[in-house]
Amino acid sequence: MFPPEPMPAPGEEIVIERPVPGKPHQGKVLAAVQAHADDIPLFCAGTVAKLIEEGYTAYLIQTTNDEACGPTPSLGETILQNEREVETLASVLGFRRVFNLGYRNHRMDGESALELRARLVFLFRLLKVDTVLTFNPWGHWEENPDHWVTARAVEAARWMAGMDKDYPEHLAAGLAPHTVQERYYWVVRRHQPYNRVVDISAHIETKVAAISVNKAQGPGGSTGSRLKKQLAARGLRLPELDGDDETADRQYIRLFLLRGDRELGRAHGLEYAEAFYYLGPERTTEVDAYVAAHAVPLG
Repeated sequence: MFPPEPMPAPGEEIVIERPVPGKPHQGKVLAAVQAHADDIPLFCAGTVAKLIEEGYTAYLIQTTNDEACGPTPSLGETILQNEREVETLASVLGFRRVFNLGYRNHRMDGESALELRARLVFLFRLLKVDTVLTFNPWGHWEENPDHWVTARAVEAARWMAGMDKDYPEHLAAGLAPHTVQERYYWVVRRHQPYNRVVDISAHIETKVAAISVNKAQGPGGSTGSRLKKQLAARGLRLPELDGDDETADRQYIRLFLLRGDRELGRAHGLEYAEAFYYLGPERTTEVDAYVAAHAVPLG
């Protein structure tokens, strides 16, 4: 079901993340890790656009080849169309580069978890990723194995990348340990929790464009133009879908697929918003606080 209905995380404060002028994140790197071509457009396109505008360098990592989701019976043509649309998506949002890992669609629970983790550790070290956006590895009600396999691999790889004894061949090749510090976990299914609301009002048309790129499989890519044709065959029209096919597709997205973003925004005094379960840098421990308060110079 889309859009999902997020649930405030029990016992946690809801933080509203608003636009920040200038480039406060200059020099930082984010990676958005999706399983399928429509994941980033639906769940975090507005936030990615906001963070890039605020200075992040961004990379897109896709774990599957999307062979099972497309308009043609040919697996090869389906893979190719999705791959091309992901490259266009990257251009629309401002990603610097796409990394396609190429695992078979809907079969990731049969793939080597160790291999996927190792590949992600390599990329997190190579790119020096500070922030990841992906599925919630602890999200309830997830039916798609590509989603939860991707999520769990990201969560394991993001801290393991900072260890100096895991994959020592990386270090021998010149890479350094590097821990991913921030996580924006998506709300994908009904009643998954959130503790952060990101104001995407200024980037909503970029999100519309990102969703519209995904013609092969997305719920909004070409749905508006298809609905327009179906209605015309019955002698009907929706005035909102008037115009060419691309206009109809984008208007359908505005009417139906952004409803959740509008409702979430309205609930928090914003026009449009995306919800995440956010985890940031480790907080100061009790020991750290005690040392800071009571340590004295030697001698």
